[in-house]
Amino acid sequence: MQKTDDPAGAAGPATAVPAGPPVRRVRAWPLGAVLVCAAGATAVLLLPAGTRWLEHPAVQAWRTVSLAITVQALPFLLLGTALSGAINAFVPAGLFTRVLPKRPALAVPVAGAAGAVLPGCECASVPVASSLIRRGVPPAAAFAFLLSAPAINPVVLTATAVAFPGDPAMVAARLLASLTTAAVMGWLWLWLGKEEWLRPLLRHRHTGHRHGHSRWTEFRLGFRHDFLHAGGFLVLGAMAAATFDVAVPGSVLDAFAGSPWLSVPFLAGLAVLLAVCSEADAFVAASLTGFSPTARLAFLVVGPMVDLKLIALQAGTFGRAFAWRFSAATTVVAVIAAVLIGGALW
Repeated sequence: MQKTDDPAGAAGPATAVPAGPPVRRVRAWPLGAVLVCAAGATAVLLLPAGTRWLEHPAVQAWRTVSLAITVQALPFLLLGTALSGAINAFVPAGLFTRVLPKRPALAVPVAGAAGAVLPGCECASVPVASSLIRRGVPPAAAFAFLLSAPAINPVVLTATAVAFPGDPAMVAARLLASLTTAAVMGWLWLWLGKEEWLRPLLRHRHTGHRHGHSRWTEFRLGFRHDFLHAGGFLVLGAMAAATFDVAVPGSVLDAFAGSPWLSVPFLAGLAVLLAVCSEADAFVAASLTGFSPTARLAFLVVGPMVDLKLIALQAGTFGRAFAWRFSAATTVVAVIAAVLIGGALW
């Protein structure tokens, strides 16, 4: 008697024993595609200037910030979804499990350090981390990579050095605090994380090259699905960040700058709400001259790991149950790491 291990079903006798529950197919137009279409239609409706309320400075500022955040993040989202599709179609399934240490506790810091090789922002790391999990990488290691990649890659560290000339301590502090946060969050997932918090589709979906399918076809389908799905949540996050940017007056910044106890959590929260790309957040932090170096370090550590567009992307990719828990815990760990390392350096 012949058995099959292929979840999709392999050719064989009628008496073949099924390997498990059938795999749910992914529709070509997921929720993210609908959100992208809706956001595009809204943008088209807002373009005409004939309606007076559309000409209000606050509305124009909101449109500008929304578009700026989306355009700023879009190239990195394209990079991330392209990498995700390439991993899914061309990389052998067992490669990552062979490269990483067998013990998950050791795989976490190795994956966190590997984040230095991806020159992108947080929008790129989410689809790549999702693809790594589907290829057999332990979720804890994939999440450590997700957090570290947008914070410690060479482009971000170089931008930090340019934004803080003559202050190498800020670059070193950002590197150490970000790596520490990524590793701690990976270990926390090993200790407290539950697989049921992830989307069932992510837990059970078989990916990679399938017999009889062109690898380029697999790449194209995977890229289209990931980009349309993540793109809608990126637009949602950009709109939320723009709303905060327009609604909160600049005088609020001055009110918190003078308090050593409130400045750190305030800038950490500001990083979440502003959703500035990690390639450019160092220049924003450098402009906040009224705040202490430790508070600005918290801004630099939290921002690439937790912001509105990233929360939206995580919710769309991994599920809301994961996104809220993981984002809240990451914020706390990142602030603690920034305070401890910043206090030791300044």
